[in-house]
Amino acid sequence: MKVTVVNYTTIFERYYAAADSKQAAGMSAYMRNLFPFLGISAPKRKELSKEFLAFAKKQKEIDWNFVSTCWGKEEREFQYLALNYLLTLVKLLTPEDVPRLKQLAVTKSWWDTIDCLDRIVGGIALNYSKVNNVLLDWSLDENFWLRRIAIDHQLLRKDKTDVVLLEQILVNNFEQQEFFINKAIGWSLREYSKTNPDWVRNFLTKYKDRLAPLSIKEASKYV
Repeated sequence: MKVTVVNYTTIFERYYAAADSKQAAGMSAYMRNLFPFLGISAPKRKELSKEFLAFAKKQKEIDWNFVSTCWGKEEREFQYLALNYLLTLVKLLTPEDVPRLKQLAVTKSWWDTIDCLDRIVGGIALNYSKVNNVLLDWSLDENFWLRRIAIDHQLLRKDKTDVVLLEQILVNNFEQQEFFINKAIGWSLREYSKTNPDWVRNFLTKYKDRLAPLSIKEASKYV
């Protein structure tokens, strides 16, 4: 079967051609007007990028120039395109790529990109345990988005969760006023409670005086 090559220019042109100014205004408002949007819904983006990502999946290395170009574009959909590209090629990522991912995390930061980057970085850490030390450092970083990635990077690992690492990272982020940190703590505990509710109950009991009410509320949903 012949593979149709979709170059970067083509995928960018497809996105611009699909712009919807009315929908863009609503999407930007939802993100507190922090970023301009083209106004392309998630299903439409999936349709537009399907052929491109299918081609990209056959590549042997990640084109970081493409990722950088997407991140440098004004409209938010291009950052989503870069993240979908990285998820498509996630098996090619190594610890050497973590500094690049860190740069993405601290640029144009908001929960929508961060909560995808935590999955990407977490996947690298699962395959390369030496990245755990990097995530411990991030859990103490002054940039709370890096701390959020550290807190939630083990989401969905279930019985592969490193509870020693999880506890240390969470403790590093106690007594914070930042909503996105306290929410992340609760989210990580809530997700792990589906696998090991006893561990989460014991954690909540042990640290109840240091956990934010929001963290406890989120963590207690299933226990």
